[in-house]
Amino acid sequence: MANVQYYDVILKPIITEKSMDLMADKKYTFLVHTEATKNQIKEAVEKMFDGTKVKSVNTMNLDGKNKRRGMTYGKTAKTKKAIVQLTEDSKDIEIFEGL
Repeated sequence: MANVQYYDVILKPIITEKSMDLMADKKYTFLVHTEATKNQIKEAVEKMFDGTKVKSVNTMNLDGKNKRRGMTYGKTAKTKKAIVQLTEDSKDIEIFEGL
């Protein structure tokens, strides 16, 4: 496994209708490094966003889609999503405020 630092774990937030509905339950969705573990994701969220305490982390590995351009076939890159649930007494994550 690659040596993944905490600032390399979280790539970007995922903002969809479903993820916005989950924010009411203090669940936040992120696109993460494909080799990151649940413990690394938990550590990265707690270090990057002050005042947050992670209760649980659920991850999903997404395979690349088959794409075709003319007669050439290929695949898009594999991705990994993480849904991070914060504890009740934890602060909210500010990057999602005002959306």
